[in-house]
Amino acid sequence: MTSTTTTSSVAKAHGRFLRGSVSKVRRVLDQIRGRTYRDALIMLEFMPYRSTGPITKVLRSAVANAENNLGLDPAKLVITQASADMGPPMKRYRPRAQGRAFAIKKQTCHINIGVALPADS
Repeated sequence: MTSTTTTSSVAKAHGRFLRGSVSKVRRVLDQIRGRTYRDALIMLEFMPYRSTGPITKVLRSAVANAENNLGLDPAKLVITQASADMGPPMKRYRPRAQGRAFAIKKQTCHINIGVALPADS
């Protein structure tokens, strides 16, 4: 579900094939981009959106990567990268009248979050 990548002093985490619309995930990511880890967690806890659950999971994974792989202090980390890309749709079918079937496409998305120390420290 999540994979990890670290380059220089930026720790990243990726949540792939997560259920949810890209536009609904992006509106939450736009709110937390550029904030500290602590502020972002508080904001995510009190936002009334369903997408905050998977975003919180990926954010915690990115911070764990920064702490374990790079030795960074979680209290000082800032969210430098936060993006959501469209994943492949899950295809389902709904039975309709006279033996017909209508397709239902359930959206998935990929969430990418990167955390690093702020530039001034």
